[in-house]
Amino acid sequence: MDTIKVTKMNGCGNDFVIIDKEEADKVDITFDELARKVCDRNFGVGADGMIIPYLPPRRKTDIEWIFFNSDGSTAQMCGNGMRCFAKYVVDNGLIDKKKFTVMTGAGVISPEVLDCGLVSVNMSKPILDPKSIPFEGENILNFEIEAKDRVFTANAISMGNPHCVIFTDEDVYDMAKVYGPYIECNHIFPEKTNVEFVNILSRDELDFCVYERGCGITLACGTGACASVVAGVLNNLTDCKVKVNLLGGVVTVDWSGYHTNHNSDIYLIGPANYNFYGEYIL
Repeated sequence: MDTIKVTKMNGCGNDFVIIDKEEADKVDITFDELARKVCDRNFGVGADGMIIPYLPPRRKTDIEWIFFNSDGSTAQMCGNGMRCFAKYVVDNGLIDKKKFTVMTGAGVISPEVLDCGLVSVNMSKPILDPKSIPFEGENILNFEIEAKDRVFTANAISMGNPHCVIFTDEDVYDMAKVYGPYIECNHIFPEKTNVEFVNILSRDELDFCVYERGCGITLACGTGACASVVAGVLNNLTDCKVKVNLLGGVVTVDWSGYHTNHNSDIYLIGPANYNFYGEYIL
């Protein structure tokens, strides 16, 4: 009987199983199959994704990660996952400093474990070039997209992974549940997309619900929170520092550098919490 040690963590309810690489290498299945097994909420640990710290990194950063969605697909970046990953590698001595660099599928990301217990992640610059999102349209802001029986005005942003941000006055959970699956697979996003429905409460606060690519509705999405604020700023609907109310908690997105440099980095600040340590029986 094969068993591997696992750690369950969450960032605002967006939950992840973290498995050290030497543990993952013990079992005779591929990482994507392992992700599907451990993330299964009926027969596995249950999670939105699986994260494997990779040391030594294969490229010039302090550490590397391998990130899988619950369906076994890979994702370039995950803000909530990065906060959990950062706290895990610092607490477990994989990294001997609180601010460091991580190689991801979206490039180099720089998290910092703050003394207050929160984790700040430099999410790098938002990607607004249609081909790089990727997005098969000319204008990334305020384009029309069809889903089921509706036509929405949407915005395409990438935070290393593609996002479709839709501002609405309707209930964001209901909208994500009904229309998210259709928009996720729309042909205008050749690699599929994460879908955010957003209520703007004020210039410095918003509510949102996300239908994540490869996962469905989750309690939180860090890159989605960032993409929503970027879309808000570019449409002059929000300020550059915004409180984002997720289904599972609250994060702060800070793009204050936009005031002086429109090509500035964006920061995500929020909690990362442990659920439990344990052993998983394959």
